Amino acid sequence: MRRRIILSTESGADLPEDLADKHSVQVVPMHVIMDGQDYLDGSLPVVDIYDYYERTKQIPSTTATNSYEYQAFFTKIKTDFPDCIMIHIGYTSKASSSFQNALIAAEEFDNLYLIDALNVTGGLAAIVMYAVSLLEKEPTIDPLRLIGKIESIVPKSRLAFVPGSLDFLKAGGRVSNLAYLGGALLKIKPRIELINGKLVSTKKYRGQMSDVSEKLIHDFLNQYDINKDQLYFQYSIGLNDSIKQRMDEIAKEYGFKHVIWIQAGAMISTHAGPGGFGIAGLEV
Repeated sequence: MRRRIILSTESGADLPEDLADKHSVQVVPMHVIMDGQDYLDGSLPVVDIYDYYERTKQIPSTTATNSYEYQAFFTKIKTDFPDCIMIHIGYTSKASSSFQNALIAAEEFDNLYLIDALNVTGGLAAIVMYAVSLLEKEPTIDPLRLIGKIESIVPKSRLAFVPGSLDFLKAGGRVSNLAYLGGALLKIKPRIELINGKLVSTKKYRGQMSDVSEKLIHDFLNQYDINKDQLYFQYSIGLNDSIKQRMDEIAKEYGFKHVIWIQAGAMISTHAGPGGFGIAGLEV
């Protein structure tokens, strides 16, 4: 009998809890540090981050899962699922030391394979869910063949998002004061994408979030030939419900069969701020 394959990822994938539970995807938390207190991502309500910013005009810092935590995480998986094969699909190594820490911990384990997804939030979740779908279609798939298929989809995972405001990017030192003032004055919002694993501002949009989100989805779906089976929308708390409704309508117009909405967790929200919107999917 072939051994069971267990998939794992980080909290920075923002994989909805119901999906993780349903498909037994193991999730290791990253960290949010606020007011000198270290919180595990997932244990801190996102609104606390926004309240903290309102009070202090500062944003919390975030840190990677360390190698000791990975060691404990992988050990628990081995305990819960004896004799399993583990495949860890990790947060981009270009934006966090988390994957490197996982590699260090992995040296002590047999039958553990690590894949650098070169992506975050919905782009990472899309890869994890692709792996889930492969396993469900073929539960007895050879692990190395599964790994090869997952690795081949990594360059095809596309993610683009627009933060709700520039305040959090400025507080985190990601935009200069001059760019912030100009952007706020002209209602400019940057489009941020994952290019080769790195967060890059690829375009600027002008206007209200309702207009910007429409421009983003049309640009994204015209630029990339995304598989129509599945589309992922990301949002941070504060995005207007009417925008969500409109995004669903547009996805349907483009012929998407299934849309999953992903709420940005504390770690991702620390960088994106409230009211942000993003889109992710896998190219054909």
